[in-house]
Amino acid sequence: MRKTPTQARSRATVERILEAGRQVLVDDGYETFSTNRVAIAAGISPGSLYQYFSDKASILDIVISRYWDDVSERTASALALQTSTVGTPAIRSVADALLAGLEQDPALLRVLTEELPASRNRDRHAALVNRVRDLTAAYLRAGSVGMTRPDPLITAWVLVVAMENIALRWVLDRPPYPREAVLEEMVALTAGYLSNTARSGETVPGTERS
Repeated sequence: MRKTPTQARSRATVERILEAGRQVLVDDGYETFSTNRVAIAAGISPGSLYQYFSDKASILDIVISRYWDDVSERTASALALQTSTVGTPAIRSVADALLAGLEQDPALLRVLTEELPASRNRDRHAALVNRVRDLTAAYLRAGSVGMTRPDPLITAWVLVVAMENIALRWVLDRPPYPREAVLEEMVALTAGYLSNTARSGETVPGTERS
């Protein structure tokens, strides 16, 4: 940002610009995104917009970051609450939070994943994956699972990438499967994978199948 808003009025103006930026991005797409369109949508003059943002890229950066930061925070918070929980309840909570984060704004998610140049989205998306991966690895190390894999970080990365991609495709493709059914499959897939990483003869507590 060109300058940091300090007064309530200027903060409200910035928020109006960012919301207008999101709406223009969703309605008009990335290719036609411009500061003039954003100013019109925000109901302000281009000059007022340029007081805070130097160009359209500076608006896009914040809109993109806010979306991925929110998904990351929702998922990380759900994972942090599971420090003393194992098994399918913990898996379900985290998978549900990831799904909820991605489906909060599917129109924006579609633009971010399908229209933006990969370079503009890559770092923010990678930050989400890495944050949740690190927390998952810490959870696996601290839990009662006897891991035979050489590095829990790799196991955590596989889990995060697999679950995020399933959730992403469900939100964007809208296949004819109920949310709850998809969530059950995500839990079953994760529980089965974790059970196979335990020492021979052991299973992840709470993931046993009858």
